[in-house]
Amino acid sequence: MVDRYLTVAGPGVYESEIKRSRFRCALAPAPSQEEAEAFVRAVRREHPAATHNCFAYVVGPDGRLHRASDDGEPGGTAGTPMLQVLLGREMRDTVAVVTRYYGGVQLGAGGLARAYGGAVSAALDTVGTVERRLLALLTVTVGHQRAGRLENELRAAGHAVREVEYGADVTFHLGVPEPDVAAFRSWLADATSGAAACATEGSAYVDVS
Repeated sequence: MVDRYLTVAGPGVYESEIKRSRFRCALAPAPSQEEAEAFVRAVRREHPAATHNCFAYVVGPDGRLHRASDDGEPGGTAGTPMLQVLLGREMRDTVAVVTRYYGGVQLGAGGLARAYGGAVSAALDTVGTVERRLLALLTVTVGHQRAGRLENELRAAGHAVREVEYGADVTFHLGVPEPDVAAFRSWLADATSGAAACATEGSAYVDVS
């Protein structure tokens, strides 16, 4: 199983003009094929008068589920370059739609590939990316008198604290890389003099940057 991957930080748009043609790249997170396809349809509804709405998406941590469309551009000049950028930059769970309004000047096959691929690359640079890591999900429970200090130590040590619950005790929900769980338990025992309880809830991909 893949232990980490990159995804787009959020929805965003980048626009450019090349030889009077306008290229608008819309990006969005896409955790499933259904959501990727829905985003493509939404962009097409938003730009029904566009000359082309080409797309590419990569879904799943391993990147095996991917699809691209030239939407009427010459074969391999739009969707494929877009997909190559997503795969080349190790993007996952991401959909890109490049909307082109033709400006009257032919770009040629090479020019089209550079324009479509470049639009996706520039959009990724503009919108930004985040890293997701496969982490063991742990719950740490400790008394109120130790909770404040422990929270500070957890965050100072760089542990991904996902949530804090206050009840009869204080419960921290956090993620730790699987290989580090044993070391974390040892660290926790030392930090709290054995006063904290630690349980494993499973694992999940968690944004870490």
